[in-house]
Amino acid sequence: MLDLLTNSSADTYRSLISHTSSRVADRFASTTQPFSGASRSELQSLVDGVALDGPGVGSTSAIREIDELFLEHAVWFHHPAYAAHLNCPVALPAVAAETVLAAVNTSVDTYDQSAVGTLMERRLIAWAADRAGFAGGSGVFTSGGTQSNLHALLLAREAALTATDLARPRALARLVVFATASSHFSVGKSALLLGLADDAVVEVADDGAGRMDAAALAVAMREAAASGRLPMAVVATAGTTDRGVIDPVAEIADVCDAHAVWLHVDAAYGGGLLVSPRRRHLLDGVERARSVTVDFHKTFFQPVSSSAILVREPRDLAAGAWHADYLNPLENDEPNQVDVSLQTTRRFDALKLWVTLRALGADRIGELFDTVIDLAATVGDEIAADPELELVGRTQLSTVLFRVRPAGAGDATQDALVAGVRRVLFESGRALVAKTVIEGRPCLKLTLLNPATTLDDVRRILAMVKDAATTLAGIAPEFDEALAAAEVPA
Repeated sequence: MLDLLTNSSADTYRSLISHTSSRVADRFASTTQPFSGASRSELQSLVDGVALDGPGVGSTSAIREIDELFLEHAVWFHHPAYAAHLNCPVALPAVAAETVLAAVNTSVDTYDQSAVGTLMERRLIAWAADRAGFAGGSGVFTSGGTQSNLHALLLAREAALTATDLARPRALARLVVFATASSHFSVGKSALLLGLADDAVVEVADDGAGRMDAAALAVAMREAAASGRLPMAVVATAGTTDRGVIDPVAEIADVCDAHAVWLHVDAAYGGGLLVSPRRRHLLDGVERARSVTVDFHKTFFQPVSSSAILVREPRDLAAGAWHADYLNPLENDEPNQVDVSLQTTRRFDALKLWVTLRALGADRIGELFDTVIDLAATVGDEIAADPELELVGRTQLSTVLFRVRPAGAGDATQDALVAGVRRVLFESGRALVAKTVIEGRPCLKLTLLNPATTLDDVRRILAMVKDAATTLAGIAPEFDEALAAAEVPA
């Protein structure tokens, strides 16, 4: 059967992949803006017009349709005018590796399904753990930071329950997790999924710039214990989503050690610092954590998905194990990854990072991350010096928060312009920026994760922002009312 990839269809596979990669390459070469600008109704009509229950049209026609339907209207993260979210252009060796892992279709849940793949993943995890300062540490690849954080808090929950004499239901109701308002939303979502109380996540004060205040953490822990709660974990963030700042991990570790509480560092964003030639010191103290989240599909420039949870003590992973005779037979002394993962069937995503490390080297990956951090600092300086723009704080990584302020526009107008400007740029497809809220006020956000983006590229984005704001601010004599009425969700 030539419809399936087997030994008899190898030539067909070669031809189809060549044809497909050629179409994709053509799109990369010819794309002039990050999004086509097609409306949602237009896109919905195109999608609805495909007869999924009809007869097959053949591989060549199906790929042509994908070119015209998806590639024509995709959001292109490699384009220098894309500056919205934590999405990156991807390393070429990793894209080649995607072709390999998709074709072989390895599942790394058990050794007898993956063999050398399991050993390669474990070696790569050991490498990443060593980079984090976890000599002899362990971990496993995951689908992303949300799953990594959930996994870490599951392990922390089980450790806390083991340490108390209370019955499990009573102890669960008392467990608390400490985090800041800038922590990733997955912390609160994980608390829900783990059966913790509705008020289980205790918000710790920050330093005014989004970084956790270690002294405030110590106070919050004492108050929680005094009220009969059981401190379960502290989540420090190494790279907050909006501000791109890093909690003082070493100071937080001091507090956690004093209270014997699990420290988890969410370095989904800042994990690229592990290979940075110039900024590794920003993660000082991470080696004292019990667990760490790293998203390779952010700052290691890997295709989605490629994330991991790393643990200092391999034995901690046993708390999430679950036995099934068909997956982990007792008579086999095999390194089955299903024993340490929340997933069963799981792609061999480690292959992408393996190939990238071998092709580029760890230092080169770190240099690419340093490049976008340097760019963000320069862009911040430019915005601070521009009378039509307002810089909202400083970053340690690669995000830039700002507002646009046309002449004569008050705070209310500036706030309303945020959503309007974002919408105008998105609908044109010429540039994509994000929107968030800082200290109760909306602002625009640039997330710079493309090492090929230049300062002139960002200047062009800022020029489009200012042009859009000027146009929107002039649509009615009453700026505030007109723009407030045009507010749309981010």
